[in-house]
Order: sequence, then C-alpha cells, then structure tokens
Amino acid sequence: MAEITKLFDFPYHQLKTHKLEKAFNTKYNGIWKSTSTQEFINQANAISRGLLRLGIKPNDKIAVISSTNRTEWNVLDIGVLQTGAQNVPIYPTISSDDYKYILNHSEAVYCFVSDAEVLEKLNTIKNKTNLKNVYTFDIIKGENNWTDILELGKDTSNQTEVEARKEAVDPSDLATLIYTSGTTGKPKGVMLSHRNIVSNVLSAQLNFPLKYGDNALSFLPICHIFERVFLYLYQYTCIEIYFAEAMDKIGDNAKEVKPATMTVVPRLIEKVYDKIMAKGTELNGIKKMLFFWAVGVGVKFEPYKQNGWWYELKLAIARKLIFKKWQLALGGNIVFMASGSAALQSRLGRVFAAANMPIMECYGLTETSPGVSASDKRNHGWKIGYVGKIIKGVEVKIAEDGEILVKGPNVMMGYYKEEDKTAEVMTGDYFHTGDIGEIDSDGFLKITDRKKEMFKTSGGKYVAPALIENQLKQSHFIDQIMVIGEGEKMPAALIQINFDFVNEWAKKHNIAFNNSSELVANPKLLERIQNEIDKANTNFGNWEQIKKFEITPDVWSIDAGHLTPTMKLKRKIIKEKYAKLIEKIYRP
Repeated sequence: MAEITKLFDFPYHQLKTHKLEKAFNTKYNGIWKSTSTQEFINQANAISRGLLRLGIKPNDKIAVISSTNRTEWNVLDIGVLQTGAQNVPIYPTISSDDYKYILNHSEAVYCFVSDAEVLEKLNTIKNKTNLKNVYTFDIIKGENNWTDILELGKDTSNQTEVEARKEAVDPSDLATLIYTSGTTGKPKGVMLSHRNIVSNVLSAQLNFPLKYGDNALSFLPICHIFERVFLYLYQYTCIEIYFAEAMDKIGDNAKEVKPATMTVVPRLIEKVYDKIMAKGTELNGIKKMLFFWAVGVGVKFEPYKQNGWWYELKLAIARKLIFKKWQLALGGNIVFMASGSAALQSRLGRVFAAANMPIMECYGLTETSPGVSASDKRNHGWKIGYVGKIIKGVEVKIAEDGEILVKGPNVMMGYYKEEDKTAEVMTGDYFHTGDIGEIDSDGFLKITDRKKEMFKTSGGKYVAPALIENQLKQSHFIDQIMVIGEGEKMPAALIQINFDFVNEWAKKHNIAFNNSSELVANPKLLERIQNEIDKANTNFGNWEQIKKFEITPDVWSIDAGHLTPTMKLKRKIIKEKYAKLIEKIYRP
C-alpha cells in the first residue's frame, strides 16, 4: 500500500482498501444521493481538469463558503488540492465584511458557494474583491454552477497534466488556509500543509475504534479543521459518510442513518440534554420517578466499572428502562462521539456515557491541525473531565505559567502574510496554545483555562472564568454566562437564561410577563438564579465567587456577534454590548 503523504491520497487509499458504494451521502429534496469511492475520485479528477482549463496555477487560492456539509464540498476539496492550488474554507455565518477581508487577504481567484443566501451575502462585496467568478452548488437561475467545472473537465485529454501537478505537490506544501474566527481583531489565516493534516489524521485514527462497515453523520461546520480532519479520517478508515440536512435535522437524520459515530461540540450536547430533561419533567408518577432515578445513577458514572458491582447493576437497569430510549433518539447505534472546541461539563460526560453513548473529549487548535490529545474508550485511555492523552507523534510540555506548548508535525506553517504574529506564538518549534493546563500522573491532559481570559481583581487575586462558567452552566436556568471582574473588587457575571426552560418554569409558577425584558427583571427569577449561583459558589474560594449578576434580555448568538462560529464567547464584544449592565454591577 502506497504511503499517504498528501491529502488527496485518502480517497485513493479507500479505493484500494475497501471501495464503498456509498462513500458520501447527501440528501437532495428528501432523497439520499450516494456517491461511490470511484465516482468521487472521477468527479475530483474532472474538477482538477476543469480548473486547469480555467487557468488555475499552483498556489492559487479557491474559496468555499457552504452553509451545510455536502458531497460537493469534498469533491471540490480534492479537485483543488490535486492541482497544487489551495482550498480556503470560509464560515458562512461571519459578516460580509469578513468575507471581503478573507477573500482579499488570501487573494482568492474563484469562490464556490452553497446556496442563494450565501450568494446574496457574497454579492454585496464581490465587486470589492479580485474574484474572477463565483460558482454555486445549488442550482440557482442565472448563476454559474459547479457542474460547469465538471463539464469543462469531461474531456480527459489533460489528465496527464493533473497527474503531473499531483506529483509536483510536496507534503510540506501549503494545502489550506483556515481563517480563525478570532474573539478579537481581524481573522488570521492559519497555513496548514499536507503533512500537518495528514500526520494528524494518521495519529488520531489510533484513538478511535472506527472500522469498515461503520458509518458517520457529519454536521459540524466543515470549514473548521476539527470536522474536516474527521472527514479525512472517515475516508481513511473506509466508513460511509452521511451529511445532515441542517442542524435542526440532526435527530431525524440520525434515526435514518443510525450512525456509529459523529463529532459534536459541548453546546450541542447541552441542548440535547436540556431537551431530554424537559421531556422528563413532563412525565408523571412512576415514569417520572424512574427517569430522574436513572439520571441520578448516570451522573455518578465512572469508566471501566470503577464504581463496583452494585453500581453496575443499577446502571444496567437504568440503561434498559430509560437510557435505551436516549440511544434510539440518535439512531441506537452510537459507538462513540468525539467532542472538541470547548470543555465538556463532566456531568454531561458521565450521563451520556451511562446512556451508552460515550463522548470522547479531544483537544486541539486550528494551528495544530487540530489534534493534540484525544480520549480513547479502549485500554483505559478515557478519563472524564480530561481531554485524553497526547496523540502519537505530538509533544506537549507545560510552561512555568501553566501554558500548554505543542511541538510536532501537526504544528502550522505559520499565519499567512503575518510573520510577526507567527513569531509571537512560537518558541523554537513549540507553539504557544494560550491554554492553561496540566498533565496528571497517568498522562491525561486537563484544560483549566484560557491564558488570555484569566484576570486579576483589584485585590490582586487571579480568577479563571472558564472554570466558574462551566460550573454555572450546569444549571437548567443558565444557557450562557460570562464571568467579568478584571481590575474590579469582585467577580460578577452576565447571564443569558435558557429561555425555553425558564418560560416553562414561569408558567408553572404563575409568573406573568409581556416580553423578555419583563421576564429577566422578575424578582422570583432573580431569586432563583441567585440560588443557582450560591450553590455553585460553594465550589470556589471566596475571591472567585460571583457576588453580583445581571441577566441580558436577548439570546447570545453568532449572528448577533456574541459568539464565534465555533460557539466561543466573544468577550470583548459582549462587554461592549452590555457596558451599561456592567456599570450597574460595579457602579450602581
């Protein structure tokens, strides 16, 4: 078997190992359309030939903006890379100004978009870029379609040139530019080589029990390196990939597809859990009692039967009576889910593991392609509350100030056109992650906070906001929370309540309100939130405890600018949006 050294080697590896009839599966107008391994490669080659006829040169940049994951994205990805050009994926949800910045900064010559909504957004700034043309995946009247490139590549007479281009690509060459969403300032273009990503896929696959015959459901944004690496991993392990229709269709698609695996982010797991708990509260009598008994058993879960035989007996009963239904909600065939992007609440990790849907926490950054560590439910490679052990080929050391430093073939080439910013995050071969963490005696990595997010109160005490936020987000009443207090006498919090849960709670307690502003000012709700904070405060030192809070009347979202596309808090922007509330807390 030829060694895999370049990203476009993966589909050819699948063809030689276990070619699939349903390698990629996308739903169009309610019907699944499958693409075999051979068809996938044929289409990728047609794209390469078509792009060559358009005059694409090595190191040209081709942007892709897609609101959903789909077969076309993956075909285009391989087709572009085979020409020696680079794929520049762009988050669909960022502002049109950010579209313009990324397209101009990357010097993209063509752009492929998924649908009319993205196209409309792109069209507002297209004439301020150097794009030669735009192609769409969906058929849109009057617009160039991606099939135009396939048609252009039908003639195979220049396939020898494609092969020459493939041969000319070196594993150390740039493969993709991924612009980090960034919580402050303009996005930075992370340069990842073929070797960066290939090494990460081959190392990560050792941690995940995937095998020929399995299938995966894909829905996290493919423009993020986490999902993209898993798609290459699925190709390498020869498993079928199904793309969810939309985020709100994940449950329906999971029941159809019955996936063995999927990648998730903690925010999604929190929402799934909240929905399950809401249904549990609607039960009556013995059913309700059994439901909450099972959840109580679940939150005490420890891997590898560490709780002893009596607990395992109760767990077996809970799984049979209650948790089996949870499994069926996601198809009933989950072997594991892989979680990235942020810390997963330990409580959720335990409950979902108890429900026989273990969540393997991973850790990494775009700059590390992304994998640094990964959990593995086999061979005692899983510890709840930790992000696994360091993956093969990667080195990690903890700096004196607690920062995690990473070295390995997965560390980026640098930030595109920004040597000064690259130098700021590199010490020799070590990349400064900006995360604070520790490695225990068994080799498990734990992330404790973001270095830049830690702050000092006016009393000189350090506060790690992420730890406090994760504790408080365990409350059903709290959807989002940001701990503040830099330079102030005490920590405080801005809170976005879980409106669905609180609305139901208000009905049960006969609390009337006309709008969200009235609801968040209701004395009974304020008292209830205070109780939740008092309970959480018992886990922290006096200097870390939340002394005051304010509830925001609106939902924090990506579109409104509160969150990055990977659901991280844009702390600076949140502070600006709620400056008056912060003033009310500290200078009433």
